Formats: sequence, C-alpha cells, structure tokens
Amino acid sequence: MPESSSPVRVLVVDDDFMVARVHRDVVSRIPGFEVVGEARTGADALTMVGSLEPDVVLLDVYLPDIPGTEVLQRIRAGHHSADVVMITAARDTATVAHAMRYGAVHYLVKPFASSDLVERLRQVAEARRHLSRTSPEPWGQADVDRVFRPVGPAAPSSRTLPKGLSQETMELVVEGLRGQAEPEAAADVGERIGLSRVSTRRYLERLVAMGWVEVTLKYGSTGRPERRYRWARD
Repeated sequence: MPESSSPVRVLVVDDDFMVARVHRDVVSRIPGFEVVGEARTGADALTMVGSLEPDVVLLDVYLPDIPGTEVLQRIRAGHHSADVVMITAARDTATVAHAMRYGAVHYLVKPFASSDLVERLRQVAEARRHLSRTSPEPWGQADVDRVFRPVGPAAPSSRTLPKGLSQETMELVVEGLRGQAEPEAAADVGERIGLSRVSTRRYLERLVAMGWVEVTLKYGSTGRPERRYRWARD
C-alpha cells in the first residue's frame, strides 16, 4: 500500500462494460488506490491518459478501434509516465513480446483471480514509491531489485485452493496478517478477522506452502511450540 497521502490514480480500459466494472471494484477496494476513469475504446483511452494523467492504466488488447498494443506504443511515444498493466485474453507470443518491448509493467491473462490484480497493483505502487524517494544516497542492488522485482508465485485462488477453502476467506486472512510488524499466532489473526483459530490456521498453512507467509516456532516452558506467522511478500 502506498505510504503517500496521494492515491494511486488508475484508468481502466476495456470495451466490455461489465469487465471494466469488475476491475473498478477490485481497484476501489485497495487502500491507497482510486479509479479516475473508464475508457471503452483505444481513442478514448489515449485522450483520457492525456487529460487525466493517471498513474496506472489497466489496458485490454482487444479494443474496437485501436489494438491495446498500439495504445501502449502511443502512450510511450507521448512520453506519458503512466505504468501500464495489460489485462487481456491475448496469449500469443507476438502480443506478449510487444507488451514487454513497449514497457508494460505486468501482463495478466484473463481469466484471473482478483488477488492476482491486487498483488500486481501493490507491486506497481511499491516501485513508484521507491522511485519517488529524494535521498541523495546512491542506490544499492537491493534498492534496484525492489523496483525491478519480478512477480512471485501466483496468489492462492479458487483454481488452486484445496477443497473446503474459499477465495473470499483467503483474502480476508491475507489482509488480517499483512502489515503486522511481528509474527502472530493463528488465534491472533483469527480474532482480528472474526474467524476461528482452527480455520485461520488452515489458511495460514496454505499461504506458507505457497511461499507467501513464513512460519516460526515460539517455545514456552511446557507443551508444544506455538506456530507464528509473518507476511513475507512485501
């Protein structure tokens, strides 16, 4: 989530009204983000990029007038600073290569889980935050890596969750743990989000298996050690 008080301003570009609305709803639920406009055509997208100056453009490839790949190319030719996330069903090599060549920061293939979009937008916000720093100190490799960080394992979604776990509850558990400074027990996370310790632990262990959460053991004077969880992706 961005530390600045200024929200990350997002333009949604998709000719399908319902798809655009879904994207708007996802973005609107992320703290520190706001949708500043929706475009249905490539021409409208280019006009709105110039007038609204968004920070991020969610761009479809299959538009009725101008292909999204050409829209991306024109955005770059116009020296606009918006980060572009391609969101499309196009999965051919030429389209992916074009998107990379003209500076798309991420490429999401439809259909995808909302958590996939949330993760990429958070990465964009983090990179923008680091690039806006004013420190005169030279950058080290760790600083550079935080800007050029590749996307890690996909977020657990309805396609990958075991039977009995839901995407909605998984996202609730993620938000309950994310941002906590110290490792926490399942009971602590569960109390925060209104979920039982047993259920919370099932989701946390799945996140551990996916590499999104780290687990440590806290040893007491007696009994089994307590498992404590820490968000490991930010």
